[in-house]
Amino acid sequence: MALSPRLELRQAQSLTLTPQLMQSIRLLQLSHLEINSFVEAELLRNPLLESDESGDRDAPEPEARETASSAYEDVVDNGGHLDSAVNVAGALDTDVENVYPEQVAQDSVRASTLSRQPGSVGAGEDAPDLDQYVSANISLTDHLNEQVAFLIRDLGERLIARNLIDNLDEAGYLAAELEVIAEQLGTDVEHVETVLKKVQACEPAGLFARNVKECLALQLADRDRLDPLMAALLDHLDLLAGHDFVQLSRKIGATLEDITDMLAEIRQLDPRPGRAFDGAPVQAIVADVFVRQRPDGSWAVELNSDVLPRVLVNRTYYASVSKKTRSAEEKNFLVDCLQTANWLTKSLDQRAQTILKVATEIVRQQDGFLQHGVTRLRPMTLKMVAEAIDMHESTVSRVTANKYLSTPRGLFEMKYFFTTALGSSSGGTEEHSAEAVRHLIRQMIDAEDPRKILSDDTIAERLNEGHGIDVARRTVAKYREGMNIPSSVIRRRQKKQLATAG
Repeated sequence: MALSPRLELRQAQSLTLTPQLMQSIRLLQLSHLEINSFVEAELLRNPLLESDESGDRDAPEPEARETASSAYEDVVDNGGHLDSAVNVAGALDTDVENVYPEQVAQDSVRASTLSRQPGSVGAGEDAPDLDQYVSANISLTDHLNEQVAFLIRDLGERLIARNLIDNLDEAGYLAAELEVIAEQLGTDVEHVETVLKKVQACEPAGLFARNVKECLALQLADRDRLDPLMAALLDHLDLLAGHDFVQLSRKIGATLEDITDMLAEIRQLDPRPGRAFDGAPVQAIVADVFVRQRPDGSWAVELNSDVLPRVLVNRTYYASVSKKTRSAEEKNFLVDCLQTANWLTKSLDQRAQTILKVATEIVRQQDGFLQHGVTRLRPMTLKMVAEAIDMHESTVSRVTANKYLSTPRGLFEMKYFFTTALGSSSGGTEEHSAEAVRHLIRQMIDAEDPRKILSDDTIAERLNEGHGIDVARRTVAKYREGMNIPSSVIRRRQKKQLATAG
C-alpha cells in the first residue's frame, strides 16, 4: 500500500488550561499572607479594582479617621515647639550620634518641619512611612566587618578576614576549606590560619569554627574555662552525646560528679552562635477557619473574615471611562482590566467556598478528635475527603496547604489531620491513626520506670495487647526516631544519670 498525504476531519474533546484557570488553581494553595500580597499587587495594577472595607468590623468611624489624619498635621504644625537633636545632646553633654545613632546630624523633628510649610499636607499627599525610621536589624556580616576594622590593621589581612566572613554559614561556621581560600587569594595556608585566629576573637564567641568541638572550645576559652579536663571532654563528644558517662570517665580520668558539672557548663553554650543575627521576621500563625461547638454538641465551621481579601469591581468608573476612550488600545486595556477584575472576584469567592467546604468535611470526619483528643484521631487521606465533597485529590491537597484550623483543642494545620492507618490486631475493620499511635508511644516512654526502660519490642507488644494496634518493632523505632526520642540504651543512661545527680 503506497503512502500518500491526505486530509481528514476529526472531532475530539480535550481539556485546556487557560492562564486564568491556572492562576485560579494557584490561588488555592496560597496562604492568607500570600493571597493578600497578590491582591494588593492587583489593586495597584488594575484601576477597576478597589478594596472593600465595608465589612471591616475594626475600621474606625469617620470621626476617628478625621482625628487620626489630623494628628499628623498637628505634629507638622506644632513641631517647632520640639527641641532639636543637637540641643538635646548639648543638654546631656554628649555627641548627637550617642543620643540618636540612627539620625546623626539631623534635627529629627525640626529638620522635617522646616522644609514643609504649615497646612501644606494635601488630601492626596501620603504621610511619611514611619517604618522608614525604624532601625534595621544588623546582619552578621556587618557586625563582623565593624569588629575587623578594629582588630586588624594590615590591609592584606583585612582582605583575608572579609573573605572568611563571606564564607560563614547561617550558624556562624566556616563553610570553606582554608586551602581553597588561600588559593583564591594567592597566599599560603599559614597566613590564612593566622588571620583566622584573629577573627575568632570576634563577638559572639564561637564564630569561625570549623566543627562543633572548635565552636564549644572557643566559647569555653572566652569564659576562661577551657582547662585540660574540659578539652579532653570535648575530644569525646560522641560518648557525651550517647550519655556513656562510665566509659567517658575512664577515657578522661574524671569522676562522674566532674562530668556532670562540665556537662552543665556545656549546656549553657550556643552551638550555633550565628543564629543570633537571623533577621528574618517571625510571622504569627493566624487561623483561616474557626471551629466552635454549638450548644447542641454539633460543630460550627466559619471562615476567618479578617484574613480574607475583599475586592470590588468599580463598574461606575468603568462606564464613565469607557465613554471617553478613543483608540483601540485604550479600549482593549479597559476590557482586559474588567475581565481580570471579574475573574479575581470570582476566584476569591470560589477559593473561600472551597476552603470552607474542605474544612467542614475534615471536622465531620474528625469529630472524635475534637471531642476526646488525639487518641481518637481517625486515619484520613486526601482521597477520602475528595470523594466526600466531590472534588479532585489535587484540589484538596492545594486547599489544605498552608491553612490552619482553630479548634477547642488548639490551632492545627489542615495537613495534620491527614494520617496513614495502622491495622487492628483483632482482625476487625477498626483502624488506628499513625498520629494517635505516636502519641501513645510518647505517653509510654514518658511514664516508663527508670529501672525498667521500655524497648521497641516491649512498646510494640503493649500497643498490641493494651490497645489492639498491630504494629511492628521497626515501625515503633521509626515513629520514635521521628519524635527525636533516643533509643532505650541512651534513655537508660540518661535517667540513670538524672537519678545519680538527684
